[in-house]
Amino acid sequence: MNDKLEVFIDAAAAALDLPLDPAWKPAVKANLAVTLGHAATVTEFALPDEAEPAPIYKA
Repeated sequence: MNDKLEVFIDAAAAALDLPLDPAWKPAVKANLAVTLGHAATVTEFALPDEAEPAPIYKA
């Protein structure tokens, strides 16, 4: 049975009409798992109500 990441990868590739070689699926899955792990770390960090966005610096 496919796990949730594999189902998501298949659905995203189909929605984007993106051909995906089955040999690349493990690498795509591993990359997505790492990315989602990093995103979870960021979203778990609570910010105080008085937090302000950083200014934008342009060179």
